[in-house]
Amino acid sequence: MRMYRVLNVAVAALLAVGVEAQAEDAVGADIYVYPKNGQSERQLDRDRYECHGWAGKQTGYDPTRQQPYFQSVQVTTMPPDHRGAVNGAVAGAVIGAAVSGPHDSAEGAIVGAVAGAVLGAASDTARARDAAGHASRQTAAEQAERARIEKQAYDYRRAITACLEGRGYSVK
Repeated sequence: MRMYRVLNVAVAALLAVGVEAQAEDAVGADIYVYPKNGQSERQLDRDRYECHGWAGKQTGYDPTRQQPYFQSVQVTTMPPDHRGAVNGAVAGAVIGAAVSGPHDSAEGAIVGAVAGAVLGAASDTARARDAAGHASRQTAAEQAERARIEKQAYDYRRAITACLEGRGYSVK
């Protein structure tokens, strides 16, 4: 009989430590609660449980639930390969030579190549600008989500602290 009691106490202690460790990691800081009015250990557990539920309802944050993991991904653009400019120059030269007169095909090819290269380079620049804009939008959205969760965790800590202090505990 005594062995079962010791085993039950050990299992309960391990579970309590696991839940408390999750809560501390999620909130970002330890919460230490000290009874000021001689409350029993049982009353402390009950009050922590009730205050946890109340703080969660007030803030929409539950430190015992796993929060999203933020992975930093950096999007970098490849060095420009100038394919747009090269393809534009070739296409422009062919089109310029085809639409010019039979005696002016060389001049038409040169004019077409220059115009095609300019348009192709503009295409390369636009593609690079679009890739950079996408990376900054993604980073801003991740930062906003992280800030939202951190604010909820902070608000949760303030709420549970207020609840426990209202029940006669000192919270550090």
